[in-house]
Amino acid sequence: MRTRGTTLHGVRRKLAALSALALGAALAVAIPSPASAAARVDNPYAGATAYVNPDWSAKAAAEPGGSAIADEPSFVWMDRIAAIEGAGDAMSLREHLDTALDQGANLFQVVIYDLPGRDCAALASNGELDPTELDRYKTDYIDPIADILADPAYASLRIVTVIEPDSLPNLVTNAGGSAGSTEACATMKANGNYEKGVGYALHTLGAIPNVYNYIDAAHHGWLGWDSNFVPAAQEFKKAATTEGATVADVQGFIVNTANYSALKEPNFKVTDTVNGTTVRQSKWVDWNFYVDELSFAQALRTELVNQGFASNIGMLIDTARNGWGGSARPTGAGPLTNVDDYVNGGRVDRRIHAGNWCNQSGAGIGERPTSAPEPGIDAYVWAKPPGESDGNSRPIDNDEGKGFDRMCDPTYTGNGRNGNNLTSALPNSPLAGHWFSAQFQELVRNAYPPLDGSGGGDDDTQAPTVPTGLKVTGKTSGSVSLSWTASTDDTAVSAYDVYRSGVQVGSTASTSYTDTGLTASTAYSYTVKARDAAGNVSAASAAVSATTDQGGGTGNGTLKVQYKNTDSSATDNQIRMGLQLVNTGSTAVDLSTVKVRYWFTPEAGASTFGTACDYAVIGCSHVNSGVSSSGGSAAGASHYLEVGFSSGSLAAGASTGEIQLRLNKTDWSNFNEADDYSRGTNTAYADASKIAVYAGGTLSWGTAP
Repeated sequence: MRTRGTTLHGVRRKLAALSALALGAALAVAIPSPASAAARVDNPYAGATAYVNPDWSAKAAAEPGGSAIADEPSFVWMDRIAAIEGAGDAMSLREHLDTALDQGANLFQVVIYDLPGRDCAALASNGELDPTELDRYKTDYIDPIADILADPAYASLRIVTVIEPDSLPNLVTNAGGSAGSTEACATMKANGNYEKGVGYALHTLGAIPNVYNYIDAAHHGWLGWDSNFVPAAQEFKKAATTEGATVADVQGFIVNTANYSALKEPNFKVTDTVNGTTVRQSKWVDWNFYVDELSFAQALRTELVNQGFASNIGMLIDTARNGWGGSARPTGAGPLTNVDDYVNGGRVDRRIHAGNWCNQSGAGIGERPTSAPEPGIDAYVWAKPPGESDGNSRPIDNDEGKGFDRMCDPTYTGNGRNGNNLTSALPNSPLAGHWFSAQFQELVRNAYPPLDGSGGGDDDTQAPTVPTGLKVTGKTSGSVSLSWTASTDDTAVSAYDVYRSGVQVGSTASTSYTDTGLTASTAYSYTVKARDAAGNVSAASAAVSATTDQGGGTGNGTLKVQYKNTDSSATDNQIRMGLQLVNTGSTAVDLSTVKVRYWFTPEAGASTFGTACDYAVIGCSHVNSGVSSSGGSAAGASHYLEVGFSSGSLAAGASTGEIQLRLNKTDWSNFNEADDYSRGTNTAYADASKIAVYAGGTLSWGTAP
């Protein structure tokens, strides 16, 4: 997850050779060749060559403009038991794996998708197993898949699984008590078979050394509200510790599977305010804490670690259909007449409502599959292959267990899950998973970043020009800010990669970047490279150097402070924490001489604050607090909360015990705590080196910014 990589293109082959792959697969079945075991890695996408599904590739290449993406890797869906052995003209799972070896790939991606009572809130993707058929799910579906994936012939492949899209999120939001609830979801919550099925899949597949399990985690427009966010993380933990599974069976999570939520909303932030009204209050955002998938995925990852998942879990984001390009894509923020005009005029996600999910009109191809594009993100992937329908727009008889969902009907005026709006669905769509030519062509037309108009990723071999004018625009004791002049390209520049002393530290679509987490009074050297959507990379810019500012010193006294985060959201309107002061010395300390400082930034909104002590072992009457401006420029440290004590003595080796504190801006506008200097994510008390303790005016503990 921490290794940054390059675009995941599979072996690029001419379409004329695709038919030969099936023959190669057949030979591989008859005479399996030995394979060396793939060493387990932190991020399976780093440096990988991913499998290109020839079935999908041939369909894509046959469409106008489709050759530009026909060699992109995507997931193979095991959406029913028959898919394991191959249904109709489709290849079997084993044939796909054999073909991956024949291609020279070392990464194979598959969706595990056949739970009992599958997708209880969307009829279009209902499955073949009824709500009680858990045993059949295990013996007829998961076990045969596991037997195939465990074949030593495939030991050289990193096999990434996405576990059961939509299942666990439905238990959080649609199993009772909300406008979108269904009786089917209530049934699945009551019988526990979603959790048991997911747990069994994780445990069984996770036992295979070269399998990497990622659990589906919906998207920001589903779980981004505080009422859903933490309960979802808790639900994922529950399923991941059921039927023999443990958190060690989970490599990470995937968001936006088969959905359309924008990767990034570049023209507004959730913390923006228009005429005193926050973006969260707009009809589109509707009090959500997130406006795009990247911010949601990164925040969810933090919460999942808080819930007990491994600290190195990674996130995947499905970008197959969330590009939202074309002439309708806004180039800047909306007007400041009111918050709704501001958001609607600037949002790149052009759906009528974020709850619309079926064959969306106006959507486009998104970012191409890429490894480690952002901190905490293992990869951008194409989980839902572009061109495969989300569901049928009218009733169609079938033997696949798929019903007719009115959310796929363009004339339907909606329900509680989409605010009773029109569905934005394209007309004349086939069954879910079947090829939908009109949708594919629309996705290609509206791709963002735009596709190479000449067709075919192989045709674009021209790298962008070298970025010029790299300069330092600001620095603190822990950060360096950079800017540069934009590069040009024959198609389009999709990103800039920033290097510190020759090692990539970040990527950005803009021409500026701030490198954080640096050491005070230290010299750093930077260069920048530009890259396009085809993966062509420019030479490095001229280097620029910067020395970080001097730090505020580190205490070495006999007091220390311990901290725990009691705030489940980093973007609400209060900062909450627990503190306790510990005397590590051999003599008592007069508490009236002690001050504790917690540094933060308030972002926009009021510059005055309210503070409160909610609970203290020593009594809140003995605790006082207030907020002051720090007067400095350190990142995340423009202000500090200072906590003092009216009286009392802290004995040698003693602790004050827990003190629960919170603060707010007087206009109750939101904070963004993610970059605050003193904030931690630990939910149990631990020593806090970025919270300072002063005794008699002298720094006794911590590193001041």
